[in-house]
Amino acid sequence: MGYGGSRKDAGQAVGQSGDEGIDGIIKEDRLGLDVVYIQAKRWNNTVGRPVVQAFAGSLEGQRARKGVLITTSDFSREARDYVKHIEKKIVLIDGGELAKLMIDSGVGVTEVATYTVKRLDLDYFGDEE
Repeated sequence: MGYGGSRKDAGQAVGQSGDEGIDGIIKEDRLGLDVVYIQAKRWNNTVGRPVVQAFAGSLEGQRARKGVLITTSDFSREARDYVKHIEKKIVLIDGGELAKLMIDSGVGVTEVATYTVKRLDLDYFGDEE
């Protein structure tokens, strides 16, 4: 998506035991002057406000201003309202939006068919008198 230069240098996965709620870090620019922290939830149930609040607390622990919380499911209305009213910039990406981003960026997807749409070339026929 254009962050941090090359795909290799753009970010790193850090999620493990004791990660304090951070699963990844993305460099916002090539120099890494600013970073975006990521948390991912592979859930079937709706992600509620307490999870989003905990992520905001994790960002505070990193002295971070920006984060992205991704889930394969959906976010509750309370969770979406919460991020609108806090100082930190947290973007919520649900399963549907995640699928769109993956397709648009060509990440984790394989092209299986391409369609060509043709139109009539009126210049070919020209004006015969």
